Amino acid sequence: MDKGSNAFLPLALLVMIAACNQPAKTVQTKEPFILTGNFDSSVKPGDNFYLFVNGKWIRNAVFPPTDVSLGAGKEIYDRTKEHIRSILDSVSHANNSPGTEAQKVGDFYASGMDSATIEKLGYEPVKPYLQSIDSIKDSKGVMEFVAGQQLENNSLLFQPFVGADEKNSTKNIAIFYQGGLGLPDRDYYFRTDPATLAIQNAYKTYIRKVFMLTGSDSTTASSASATIYNIEKQIAGAHRTNVELRDPQLNYNKMAVSALNKRMPAFGWPSLLQKMEIKSDSVNVSQPGFYEKLNELLKTVPLNSWKLYLKFHVIDNAAPAISSNFVNARFEYAGRALSGQQQIKPRWERIYRSTNDNLGMALGKLYVEKYFTEASKKRMLELINNLQKAFETRIDKLDWMSDSTKAKAKAKLFSIIKKIGYPDKWRDYGKVTIQKGKYFENLVACSRDEFQYQINKVGKPVDRAEWGITPPTVDAYYNPTFNEIVFPAGILQAPIFNEDADDAMNYGGIGIVIGHEMTHGFDDQGAQYDKDGNLRNWWGKEDSDRFVAKSKAVVDQYNQFVVLDSLHINGALTTGENIADMGGVAIAYDAFKLTSEGRDSTKIDGFTGDQRFFISVAQIWRSKRKDEVLRQGINTDPHSPPMYRVMGPLMNFTPFYTAFSLKEGDKMWKPEQDRIRIW
Repeated sequence: MDKGSNAFLPLALLVMIAACNQPAKTVQTKEPFILTGNFDSSVKPGDNFYLFVNGKWIRNAVFPPTDVSLGAGKEIYDRTKEHIRSILDSVSHANNSPGTEAQKVGDFYASGMDSATIEKLGYEPVKPYLQSIDSIKDSKGVMEFVAGQQLENNSLLFQPFVGADEKNSTKNIAIFYQGGLGLPDRDYYFRTDPATLAIQNAYKTYIRKVFMLTGSDSTTASSASATIYNIEKQIAGAHRTNVELRDPQLNYNKMAVSALNKRMPAFGWPSLLQKMEIKSDSVNVSQPGFYEKLNELLKTVPLNSWKLYLKFHVIDNAAPAISSNFVNARFEYAGRALSGQQQIKPRWERIYRSTNDNLGMALGKLYVEKYFTEASKKRMLELINNLQKAFETRIDKLDWMSDSTKAKAKAKLFSIIKKIGYPDKWRDYGKVTIQKGKYFENLVACSRDEFQYQINKVGKPVDRAEWGITPPTVDAYYNPTFNEIVFPAGILQAPIFNEDADDAMNYGGIGIVIGHEMTHGFDDQGAQYDKDGNLRNWWGKEDSDRFVAKSKAVVDQYNQFVVLDSLHINGALTTGENIADMGGVAIAYDAFKLTSEGRDSTKIDGFTGDQRFFISVAQIWRSKRKDEVLRQGINTDPHSPPMYRVMGPLMNFTPFYTAFSLKEGDKMWKPEQDRIRIW
């Protein structure tokens, strides 16, 4: 963690802070958790609090050639990856007992680091798949090949997964989602602005390069690229938009397999499911229009065109695991063109990510044994319980919700499952055989095991102890069908969480993350699920109407934020995350005020407790991103960019106004009656 010091705090900033509430005494901590060296004294807190706290750092931060995003989260990730690297270096060189987690993780990593063998093989591991594609005789054969690839967890054309039936959340169901595209989402195929056109051209160039690397001449490869892109554009036209995908009711379409087969005969649902080893008489087809379009395309697109499409996507899926000419070709599109990354990540980091993707729970077990403490878990549980109490009080005080709906909201709140650090029951990789020198084969073995692990859950009771994220991951999530909040060990590090920090810093750090995830159970999506995780309306009609109106105000506010050039935040796409950000700040602040430190007027490092809380909020979102990343995020990410995850909530939160003496005329100031209050 960078350290700041009040000795170097600009005079103008000292005056600004001194103008705020004056407590009785001042104490000095051992470590200045507030990074005053990052502050920009030229910015008033009330004009742009995010830049006030982070502006100097943002000005001075320089992107290494391998990075497209910097900030607090990236610093945690970098620390974690170095911890993981030490584990991987150790287990990959150790004489581990066969079949142990250490042997599998170590040999998987070693096989991925064996670049000499991988280079020597070229694209030889992919050739059997290409030969199978050449032997396809008709559209039925296309679907048989696609189904076979699904068994290896390669989602060609569409994306299946297994999850709780959203209207019967105790039982698992097979779910079929839209897919089949190589660009980030459907809109990339239809936009005509210069930035998007450049990405389209980079993608077409990548497709052409793949065919040239496998022996096609330039003309043939260019023709193949045009054919594949045309197929994808037709598929994209049937995709729902990112905003439409946020509607859980719209995406719940449980259907009998027999009915699906009548509706889409070319798709061949019974044989497809049989080939995929899914035993069920009904599935949830999340976007029926997409599958109807595929059914049509299977009849109208020439077989040779389908073969080109399949060949490219098989190679694209395999590209990170084969020789460097394929790795580099993919990087030119997915790294440089799409994200602005100038240089590919070092091999060890790419293989670490692959290890986490394929043997994540085994790697996670090794990680938490060395780097996660039970004290952290205990402290987190205390924080979560305090936020739960604060949230309950906020619900009781809501002036827009009836008592009957409040009772149901509180029942849901106290039914939330809390998962911290790592799972109580670890994933068993006993059926996976991992060998040194066989990286591609190891990937296939892991992929097949993962698919079987998921498919075996269809029709069976939901295991609510299961985790959907690995312990070293620097992230957190709320799952509406489980009604759970999950905080892996990876995110429980400074500056987001620090056992040695005062309450203001922790409640303004991990506290707002906890509050954010809790609020997801009550955002415009999560609020549609009851306490047991079922997609069921539990709201009174008038309560629901008022909630929708308040949510619309959030959409309208965020639509006004301009991120890049004339590019605005998509308030409809980011509604749920913005509501959760607002709720996270409010709930965490109230929970902080329940603590003795939150009620104390003592200054620490020259700042009041409230000021430290809000500074912590801004510090954990400290970030600098390349324009390409910002642009892609605006198009596809349901989260607002970091600056607005601070600005949006705080300009609606009156205690922030008090802490930093905001007044009319400040750019963040809103009349009190216009400040949005939901939870």
